[in-house]
Amino acid sequence: MTSAVSITLTRQANYKFLVDYGPGLPGGTLDEPAPLGGSEGPSPVQALVTAVAGCLSASFVFALAKFKEDPGPVAIAATCSLARNEYNRMRVTGVDVTLKLGTPPQTLAHLQRALAQFEDFCTVSQSIRAGIPYTLKVVAPDGEVVKAA
Repeated sequence: MTSAVSITLTRQANYKFLVDYGPGLPGGTLDEPAPLGGSEGPSPVQALVTAVAGCLSASFVFALAKFKEDPGPVAIAATCSLARNEYNRMRVTGVDVTLKLGTPPQTLAHLQRALAQFEDFCTVSQSIRAGIPYTLKVVAPDGEVVKAA
């Protein structure tokens, strides 16, 4: 199966772009941070790390839902590392993700099976992994690490 996702960016001013996701979806704004842009919306790098975190979150919920289990109010934090390459150009060098369960792990009978497979369902993280390394940690509500990769 082949499919496509399309968006349209329209420049508003300087580095500020209006994002159109298509019919029926609210648009948004991308903008570079000051001093280059006006910080009137997330930057493209923030959009990238949002896509990774959002896809991993949805994949995790999907993996547990297959077993009719609910992880509760999952919270996910992601940090994107930036550094200059050999040509002094800024590049994303890594993404670190921490997914915090909303319920104690012992209440999720199929948690280990979900943890073993949910990353494979994530279109975004698996697509960027070849060029941008990322780490993932899943923690219980009390902070106990239930998965680290």
